[in-house]
Amino acid sequence: MLALARKYRPKDFASVAVQSHVSNTLKGAIARGRVAHGYLLCGPRGTGKTTLARVLAMALNCENRSAEGEPCGECASCLRIWRGDASLDVVEIDAASNRGVDDARDLRERAMYAPSGDERYKVYIVDEAHMLTREAWNALLKVLEEPPPRVVFVFATTEPQKIAQAAAPVLSRLQRFDLKRIGAVEIRARLATVLESEGVAFDADALAMIARAADGSMRDALSLTDQALAMGEGRLTTERVREALGLVPEDEYLALLDIVAERRGADVFTTVGRLAEAGIDFGGLLTGLADVLRAQLAIELGGEAADASDSMREALAARKGRLSPGDLLRMLNALGELEPRFRKSGQQQLLLETLLVRLALMDRTLALEEVLRGISGGGGSGGVPREAPAPPAPRPAARAP
Repeated sequence: MLALARKYRPKDFASVAVQSHVSNTLKGAIARGRVAHGYLLCGPRGTGKTTLARVLAMALNCENRSAEGEPCGECASCLRIWRGDASLDVVEIDAASNRGVDDARDLRERAMYAPSGDERYKVYIVDEAHMLTREAWNALLKVLEEPPPRVVFVFATTEPQKIAQAAAPVLSRLQRFDLKRIGAVEIRARLATVLESEGVAFDADALAMIARAADGSMRDALSLTDQALAMGEGRLTTERVREALGLVPEDEYLALLDIVAERRGADVFTTVGRLAEAGIDFGGLLTGLADVLRAQLAIELGGEAADASDSMREALAARKGRLSPGDLLRMLNALGELEPRFRKSGQQQLLLETLLVRLALMDRTLALEEVLRGISGGGGSGGVPREAPAPPAPRPAARAP
């Protein structure tokens, strides 16, 4: 059985989520016969770099390509490329394991051979391109400057700055496209479509949990969905997803938020100790707590916590007004300052406990109205302003002797 990420890999430009700014440009170049000899696709993992490269290769070699530049996705050539089968004209290379100058020279020599047909293109897809050495880039520079006819190079990378450092001249020979992170809303919509196609019922909050855990990666979202489905048959529930992914229950975040808001510093140790006994990952807990505080801040400012689940949004809305936006900002800053040390520490429980106690006992920000009321009340009992003391009497002038 195919993994969901492979089974539902897009077969045309229109199906690639979110990246229309790249898809439309590539499709238009094919339709107008203005295909470049080299492309650099940059972006976070799982956002469609390799998928776009394959769709480009499919479109260039499709037997039934549309006038708009879309591949048919059904002909023998398209299916072979989509499946990743061996092909004379489309070669995928992992630069992480083929990164040296000898590998680059071999690639350069292979590129000199003509495609297998007069109407076909040779497409070389180089994944993890930032792993190529400086010497390897230098070996490729000549073929990128003067490429053979009907040969296209597509380099995919998550770290374009490394290419700029190792081989800045190469960048001017390539058309660069920056892919976007995929938002939680788009991921949820895609997962819903996939699960409906698979005939699997699901909770909306379960998809929200997967979308948050995927962190902008559609591939990761589909892989996590596969992981949750592997636990058993039936409806995809929030409990099933939480157990499969090892996520912290939302009630625990709300309990910590209540402890902080109600200034119950003594309860921190009991709660964190219970979480430690349950085997909760404190790194994930800290990240999740930051997400909850961020969502609460959005609600306090009159916005919406779009990334939160429906149940979490309702719970946070019910707690509106207990912490001011200023307090929440200071708490988020405290979490941000701790995180670099937290990941490397061997005392994560201690750091988490001291952070939560610090947040619970933190001085609260006063609203301007409260400050003005205090000033107008003069700080005295009963709120009656005190009279200003009379100025001291002038000292008598000294008499002349």
